[in-house]
Amino acid sequence: MENNKNIPPVYYPIWFLLKGLSLLPLPVLYVLSDFLYFVVYYLVGYRKKVVINNLRNAFPEKSVKEIDQISKDFYKQFMDVVVEILKLRSMKASEMERRIVFTNQELLDNFVQQGKTVITMGSHSANWEWVLSAGAVQFNFPAYGIYKPLNNPFFEAFMLKTRSKLGAKLIKMKDTLRDFASNRKMPRVVAMLSDQTPLKSEITFWTTFLNQDTPFYTGAEKLSERFKYPVLFLDVKRTSRGHYALTFEQITDGTSALEVTSETDFPITVAFAQKLEAAIRRAPADYLWTHKRWKHKRPNL
Repeated sequence: MENNKNIPPVYYPIWFLLKGLSLLPLPVLYVLSDFLYFVVYYLVGYRKKVVINNLRNAFPEKSVKEIDQISKDFYKQFMDVVVEILKLRSMKASEMERRIVFTNQELLDNFVQQGKTVITMGSHSANWEWVLSAGAVQFNFPAYGIYKPLNNPFFEAFMLKTRSKLGAKLIKMKDTLRDFASNRKMPRVVAMLSDQTPLKSEITFWTTFLNQDTPFYTGAEKLSERFKYPVLFLDVKRTSRGHYALTFEQITDGTSALEVTSETDFPITVAFAQKLEAAIRRAPADYLWTHKRWKHKRPNL
């Protein structure tokens, strides 16, 4: 099985099943998505309470009916993302290029042409797994992504093959600083999903996000400050089923200091949180609501 010795043989049939399913055209996989939506939402109710609770707290101004509709729309698009990730395992570069459009790539290109590494701060919005591969296909420079390895050896191996198939390069989260120091002069883009919840012991920053006290990782900001790298927010919009528009928004050019207020010493992270909230409010069903994003409580000072 592609000479991967870390996968127990019991997983071999699943590997070949998933790889075989990935060969199906997306229109066929969307039929599977519709079926999965019915099973996951109506029969299993996968993390339904978590989703509803997250939505109610994030949008207290919305009615019960509106929250219910957003939750249904979320599960529909979530199942689409599941089959789209599966499709990535066998997707050709030409199809990826047709389905992902960068609306202002010149903003990124200009920084890279100056010989700089550019950090992009993205989130679990729309289809986050296609973004890095789309960059690897369409950019004329290396596209790297920082990721946290999965505990299950099968899914770790499968996702590594999937994520890197079209040329994207991956950096383990624990190796980020070492990689940046070793490749500090390499013109490239490094993508970070910056909306994840830090471990309680690693929280250094809180802000109000979607009406709630929310901690954020500040790694992108610290890397930008240390290496003087530009930081761009990546806004992902679903334009139709299986099609996305990606837009870059500058947070910092890496040389001009952002204003530090009395409320925070992390202006880059604050700017990211504000831009992300605006994007979520625009299309709430496209965000990943199944995670317990607000499981930590802000300590009383």
